[in-house]
Amino acid sequence: FERINKAIPQLKLNGHLVKRLPNTLSISFPGIEANVLLSRMPGVAASAGAACHTDSIKISSVLSAMNIPEQIAMGTIRFSTGKSSTFDDMEEAANQVVSAANESYAIQ
Repeated sequence: FERINKAIPQLKLNGHLVKRLPNTLSISFPGIEANVLLSRMPGVAASAGAACHTDSIKISSVLSAMNIPEQIAMGTIRFSTGKSSTFDDMEEAANQVVSAANESYAIQ
C-alpha cells in the first residue's frame, strides 16, 4: 500500500491501516472505473469492488455500508495475496498498479 500511495496521493485505503486482513488490500482510485484499471493490469490478481460483490456494475453492499461515496466506490479494487506470494511479486504488482493508474488519470 505504501508504494502505491506514495505514487498516487489521491488513493483511498478502505479499512483500517493496521487492523485489517494481512493478505487483503482494498483501495479506491477516485475518478477511475475499477474495470478500466483492471484491464490495464493483466498480470495482477485483483477484483473490482469488495469481497461480497456480485458481477453487477453497481456499488457493492459492503462499500455502501462503509459510506464510501459512489465516485470513490466505483474505482475500488481488492487485491489478495497468496501463500506463495513473494516480496518481488508485490513490488511488481505495485509497479503495474501505479503505471495503470497514472495512465488512467492522464487520459482523463
